[in-house]
Amino acid sequence: MAGTIIMCVVCFGCAVLFYAIGVYAKKLKTPMHFWSGVAVDAAKITDIAQYNRENGTMWQLYSLWYFAAGAAGIFNSIFALVFLILSCTAGLVILVCSYNRIYKKYSAK
Repeated sequence: MAGTIIMCVVCFGCAVLFYAIGVYAKKLKTPMHFWSGVAVDAAKITDIAQYNRENGTMWQLYSLWYFAAGAAGIFNSIFALVFLILSCTAGLVILVCSYNRIYKKYSAK
């Protein structure tokens, strides 16, 4: 039982963190960066507000994987583990591909 509670707390904590990153990205006036330590040059982005909005939505959608894992953990820990593994593997690949699509869409050509 204690393991289930810890897993749910961790999953919901990650979900809240990723959702908060999305909210932060949507309110940011400069372009939101994705990679650690790499800043996005504002001169290379055509529409910063829309770029940040889509970037924020991407992070908020990514948080749903972790909300699903936490919710599943309440009922079935194996099902929650499957969601958690998917969010850490396939979810990250989807996240990177989504960011690259957003960056290409709004980068100055």
